[in-house]
Amino acid sequence: MQAAHHVSLKDYNTFGIHVFAEIFYQITTEDQLTKVLAAHKDQELFILGGGSNMLLTQDINSPVLHIDLKGVAVVSETEDEIILKVAAGENWHDFVLFCIDNNYGGLENLSLIPGNVGTAPIQNIGAYGVELKDCFTSCTAIHIKTQDTHTFSKEACKFGYRNSIFKNELKGQYIINSVNFLLTKKNHNLRTSYGAIQEALDAKKIESPTIKNISEAVIAIRQSKLPDPKELGNSGSFFKNPVVELDFFNAFLDKFPEAPFYKVSDTAYKIPAGWLIEVAGLKGNRINDAGVHKNQALVLVNYGNATGKEIWALAMKVKDTVYKKFGITIEPEVNIF
Repeated sequence: MQAAHHVSLKDYNTFGIHVFAEIFYQITTEDQLTKVLAAHKDQELFILGGGSNMLLTQDINSPVLHIDLKGVAVVSETEDEIILKVAAGENWHDFVLFCIDNNYGGLENLSLIPGNVGTAPIQNIGAYGVELKDCFTSCTAIHIKTQDTHTFSKEACKFGYRNSIFKNELKGQYIINSVNFLLTKKNHNLRTSYGAIQEALDAKKIESPTIKNISEAVIAIRQSKLPDPKELGNSGSFFKNPVVELDFFNAFLDKFPEAPFYKVSDTAYKIPAGWLIEVAGLKGNRINDAGVHKNQALVLVNYGNATGKEIWALAMKVKDTVYKKFGITIEPEVNIF
C-alpha cells in the first residue's frame, strides 16, 4: 500500500489545526491495516480516527494511519434486542441516526457527538446520563506490534468516566477494528431526566417520547450550546467534569450554594466544569484566534488560524484560573499531541 507524504491534517481534526503528517495512510480494509502495521512494526505510529478528541500542537513525524473501515452488520437478533457489529471508521452520529431510523434504542442520548465508532470505547463517550458502556458488548482490536486480533468484553475494557483500559494499561497498543452494541427493538429504556431533555420535550408537549423524540431533543440542545466543528473548529467538551469527595463538596457548596452538581456516590459528587469556567469569568475569553466559546464555557474553539500551542496555552490559563478560584483541578478530556 502506497503512503502519501507531507499531508495536511487540517481536514482530519475537528479543531482544524494546520499541521502536517510526513507519512500518511488511508486505511479502508483490515488487510491494509495488517500490512501497514507489519511494514512499520519497529516504528512509533500515530493512529487517527475521526480527529474529534485531540489537539494537535505540532507536525506528526511518525507514520499516520487514518482508520477508515466501514460497515454495519447484524450479529444476532431476537424480538426484543439486536446486536450490531459496527466498523471503526463509521461516523458516530451517522450510526446513531441509523439506529434511530431502525428503531434500535439505547444510543439516542449520544446523538451529535463528533468522532468515529472506533475511538468511542477508548473515551467511553457519554452525554445526558448515558455512556457508551451502557450498550457496549465487545470490541475487536488488532495489536499494533504483533498484528494479532483480540476480542475485549465489556468487563475487560475497564470502563470508567471518560476512561477505559485503552487509555491506561493498553494505551497505544491496540487499534479497534469494530464495536458490538446491544440495542433494544421495543420497550426502550428512555432516559429523559438528565440535563434539559425533559424540558425540551415539555416545550413540544411530548408526553410519551420515542427514541427519535429524545434524539431530536438532544440534537437541538447540543446545537444551541455547541458550535459545529465544520463552521468553528472545536473538539466538543475540552475538560472533564471534576469529581470531588464529600468533605470538599460540603465546603464548596457552603461557599457556592447555587452551584449545580450530580451525585456520583454517597461520598463523591460531580461538578460541571463548564459552570466553574463560566463563574471564573472566562466564558467568551479569547486570545488571538483561540477562545472559550461564548455560549458554552466547556468548549474551546479555533476562530480560524489558532495553532494547537495557542489553544493549549488558553486551556492552561483556564485550568489555573479555575483552581485559584475554587481549589478544583479540571483535567482535559481531549488528547494532546
